[in-house]
Amino acid sequence: MDFLEFAKERYSVRSFSQQPIEEEKMQKILQAGQVAPTALNFQPQKIYILKSEDSLEKIRFLTKYAYNAPVVLLVCADERKAWHSRQDFGFSSGQMDASIVCTHMMLEAWELGIGSVWVRGFRADEVAKMFRLPDEIKPVCLLPMGYPSEKARPNEELHNTYRPLEEMVEEL
Repeated sequence: MDFLEFAKERYSVRSFSQQPIEEEKMQKILQAGQVAPTALNFQPQKIYILKSEDSLEKIRFLTKYAYNAPVVLLVCADERKAWHSRQDFGFSSGQMDASIVCTHMMLEAWELGIGSVWVRGFRADEVAKMFRLPDEIKPVCLLPMGYPSEKARPNEELHNTYRPLEEMVEEL
């Protein structure tokens, strides 16, 4: 399958079975994040795997968007390792890099038959406090993941709705 078809097929899974993700598949997903491009290859990503009952209970307390997934990846940016622009004062690549990493993992998971959904429906300060993250580690997004349940389906209204290219692309 070519990439465009693959990307169109993938959808945000919000209903998961409780089948565990095999360790070798989890390692491939994490390796996809490891090889993701980051600014100057500084690799500021920090990924926490939430799969213990305690960790899942904590994240489910903080957000309804964990969707009862058997595994939730907490994708963060380590601001000590992020690229900081000299031309645009205050700009850090951390959030952008972590998002790219998350996208790579999401696509590898789909390739392996594992569904996921990119989530930012939480307060980063509350997550950092609950999981006792160091100050320089900034939560960026969650990636709830697992095998899709039998009732998992793409949200047809959202999944197949695209703005016309003419609205989002302009040649200068």
